[in-house]
Amino acid sequence: MSAITYTFIRANGINLHVALAGPRDGRPVILLHGFPDASFGWNSQIQALARRGYFVVAPDQRGYNLSDKPKGVKNYRLELLVADILALADALNLPQFNLAGHDWGAMVGWSLVTSNPERVMRLAILNVSHPGIMKEFLTTNWGQRFRSWYAFFFQIPLLPELGMAVFNWKIPASRMCKTLSVAELNRYKAAWSQPGAMQAMINWYRSLFRQIYQNIPSKKIQVPTLMIWGKLDPYLMWQMAPGSIARCENGRLEYLEDATHWVHQDQPEIVNRLLIDHFSASQ
Repeated sequence: MSAITYTFIRANGINLHVALAGPRDGRPVILLHGFPDASFGWNSQIQALARRGYFVVAPDQRGYNLSDKPKGVKNYRLELLVADILALADALNLPQFNLAGHDWGAMVGWSLVTSNPERVMRLAILNVSHPGIMKEFLTTNWGQRFRSWYAFFFQIPLLPELGMAVFNWKIPASRMCKTLSVAELNRYKAAWSQPGAMQAMINWYRSLFRQIYQNIPSKKIQVPTLMIWGKLDPYLMWQMAPGSIARCENGRLEYLEDATHWVHQDQPEIVNRLLIDHFSASQ
């Protein structure tokens, strides 16, 4: 087992709680989690990549777990979330890095390689479509709109976060990977219970959900991109994947037939191998 150390790093005006593993002179990989996850949701990937000599950086993104939780929806705009990761890379003296994102972390990844492609060697996306395809499906596809009911519910002020706590976090717990142990689930509950955490996490939806409907760059992604999609995802339709990878100049799509939205936790060994093969191509 590779040792995982935790530290706080000042980036973009906030403190990010960050998991680090592997040799500092190794090829850097930044892993971005989504909702309602945290950096430790990547533990299997952190270990596997570190064992192969990568320097792995997995932050609790702003609003999550032990990272700072700025108040107000405006503090969760996509450009700020991207700036967090670029500033984190700068703080660690990483002019270029490999990048993997799951769920909202993947949405940050799509945006980062669009605005700053020169910073990313290779991109991996797990179970989130390109923003343009997301906009298309949310606008025209009632099946996806039904699956995204909670995102619409999260637009209501205060009620969603209050309900989460009142029902002892049963709603976010029900959304997690079904194979989590009691200890792992309790670790998530501790993260969700941090002061201001659930409101900050939901503010991602309040801010980013609106931004999806804004103008989205039409240029193709130039960074080599691997998309991994668990086809049993109950929240996001796998039919969004082909159109997403078509937005990439150099893209590859891998379906995992028996995996859910939590593809990296459902089938970690397969995902680890795919990530290592993809990132190794940059060496």
